[in-house]
Parts: sequence; C-alpha cells; structure tokens
Amino acid sequence: MKTTLACAASLALGLLATVTTAEAKGCIKGAIVGGVAGKMAGHGKMGAAAGCAVGHSRANKKDAQSQGGGQPQGQ
Repeated sequence: MKTTLACAASLALGLLATVTTAEAKGCIKGAIVGGVAGKMAGHGKMGAAAGCAVGHSRANKKDAQSQGGGQPQGQ
C-alpha cells in the first residue's frame, strides 16, 4: 500500500512537471480523486481517467462562466 501511494505521488509530480497548466487544469485533481475512488472499487486506472475527464470539463465550465460574466443570453 505504501509503495503504491509513493508510486502514485511520484507519477503525479512527474506529470505536473511535464504538462502545462492550461492543458491539465482540473485533470490532476480529478485524477487523484477518481483514482482513489476507483481503487476502492477495484478499478483505479479507470477511476483516474474518468476523474481527469470530469475535472477538466468542470474547470472549462468554470472558466467559461467567469469569462462570460453570468449574463443571460438572448436578451
């Protein structure tokens, strides 16, 4: 268990060092949360991949809302 956690932390740090923040926005946090949840269910890699996708999507939505100013469209 300790070795798995150390490997995951090492991998996450390596990814943070090589990926720009614009591409990974929300992905790292989502992958960590999804990986932990997936590990509990026996599907850690699938959980990490899904968590990355969801985290990235939410980060993009949050950016779009903050840039749009929250004004209703069509009026």
